Amino acid sequence: FFRGFGFGERGGPQPPARGEGSGFVVSADGYILTNAHVVADAREVTVRTTDRREYRAKLVGIDARTDVAVLKIDAKDLPVVRMGDPQGLKAGEWVIAIGSPFGFENSVTAGIVSATARSLGTPDTYTPFIQTDVAVNPGNSGGPLFNLRGEVVGINSQIYSRTGGYQGVSFAIPIDVAINVKDQLVANGHV
Repeated sequence: FFRGFGFGERGGPQPPARGEGSGFVVSADGYILTNAHVVADAREVTVRTTDRREYRAKLVGIDARTDVAVLKIDAKDLPVVRMGDPQGLKAGEWVIAIGSPFGFENSVTAGIVSATARSLGTPDTYTPFIQTDVAVNPGNSGGPLFNLRGEVVGINSQIYSRTGGYQGVSFAIPIDVAINVKDQLVANGHV
């Protein structure tokens, strides 16, 4: 029945692809950090805040090598996260991740730092990742990793998995690396 309308056929009308990820506000005037892989192919980005307001976001810039992206929304007096010092993290220290795994908004998972300055062995990246055992799943990407003082120490970025699902090993970009990238993207449009 639907054949004549192009539904289900190759090349026929397809619904727009949607993706979800997480991010966090780093300045009261609307700058937001997330992962580059969350927004890299997006034609349009919508940001929904915890109080359910929605904003159309402008993509300020992407750095694929560090997997950091900066968005800007037109807003003022936004609540801002406090930044921590990832250099002070120690193996065994408790951390928490906040994100939207599988679309379950504002979910919190906890775990410990497994290692710091972890190289993932890929030749095109130089990011000294924070390795944790915090549960990170699709939709958590781009969300903050907090220490127990409520300070952001990283951006949840990836997992190591042989199945495609969480297997107890996750990685975060240290916040000092991400802020350095953000400052360059805002100032120059590139790193």
